[in-house]
Amino acid sequence: MRVGCPKEIKNHEYRVGLTPGAVREYVAHGHEVIVETGAGTGIGADDGAYQAAGAKIVATAAEIFQRADMVVKVKEPQPSEWAQLREGQLLYTYLHLAPDPEQTKGLVESGVTAVAYETVTDDHGGLPLLAPMSEVAGRLAIQAGATALQKANGGRGILLGGVPGVLPARVAIIGGGVVGLNAAKMAAGLGAEVTILDRSLPRLRQLDDIFNGRVRTRFSTIEALEDEVFTADLVIGAVLIPGAAAPKLVTREMLSGMKRGAVIVDVAIDQGGCFETSHATTHSEPTYEVDGIVHYCVANMPGAVPITSAHALNNATLQHGLKLADRGLKAIAEDKHLRAGLNVHAGRITNRAVAEALGYEAAEPQAVLKVA
Repeated sequence: MRVGCPKEIKNHEYRVGLTPGAVREYVAHGHEVIVETGAGTGIGADDGAYQAAGAKIVATAAEIFQRADMVVKVKEPQPSEWAQLREGQLLYTYLHLAPDPEQTKGLVESGVTAVAYETVTDDHGGLPLLAPMSEVAGRLAIQAGATALQKANGGRGILLGGVPGVLPARVAIIGGGVVGLNAAKMAAGLGAEVTILDRSLPRLRQLDDIFNGRVRTRFSTIEALEDEVFTADLVIGAVLIPGAAAPKLVTREMLSGMKRGAVIVDVAIDQGGCFETSHATTHSEPTYEVDGIVHYCVANMPGAVPITSAHALNNATLQHGLKLADRGLKAIAEDKHLRAGLNVHAGRITNRAVAEALGYEAAEPQAVLKVA
């Protein structure tokens, strides 16, 4: 198979779909790899590094989309990219379709087969290709929140960890999954007073054991959510319903009960955000203010640390990517975890959560896959 990797074009996106190390693995499996010139600049990998790994360098993204049987990216295709996708081509990347009807329409019309990193599953019920970026985003959320809390950046002017004799900041983390766990590790490590809210009692017990009392856990109800949000200096939105749009847990009305200059970081923004007042921002303009509350809603947070992120992402995506390259549609038909990742195929939506969010009729992957 000819595998192509274009340069990412989303605002301030420096990651790359294939590192030189990943390219070597595809080549070792007998595949041809073509990479757009400059695709790895953001992680310090020049064209020579890709050529040494066995890739061929092409001048434009158009050549990638025209020639590749399988396109490997990081972020969802932008309008100029989905217009170049074609029937029978494999797309392997993050998609986050539920809050993005335009992209979904573009992929459906293209006829492409699109496998989304964020819905591929594993034997433990986890999302192994989403997890590494959730780890990065959870940790970055605290760095970003701490910076936004500085007075010059519109925040309350409070140091996350405080100092002797002065209380630390209060951090409320909504969601105890991978993002929430990693955010709590960072916030507690800096000395903040941290509470994690979640609706899974087994997960709350697990988190209580992990932190051994250093972090408070609380079952998430409307009352508990209001208590924690109203007293917090920093609120992290870390809610995930796989494939579906994130629920709006913090309403605009609730902002009036928060401290002026408090900060919310919506890590769920890729799936539409879990704050009613959230809308996606970029690394060039990461924050905005609503009713005196600073919002940080960057939709590609891990793009800020591309060396860490790209290598962590490739570590996770390589195994399934090689299966797709080796066996094509047969890999999806045979592997239930890759079938869970299939979001679009031949003009049909094959992920039920995406279909329900956007008003499409969901097609069963096994019904639409025609494998000889």
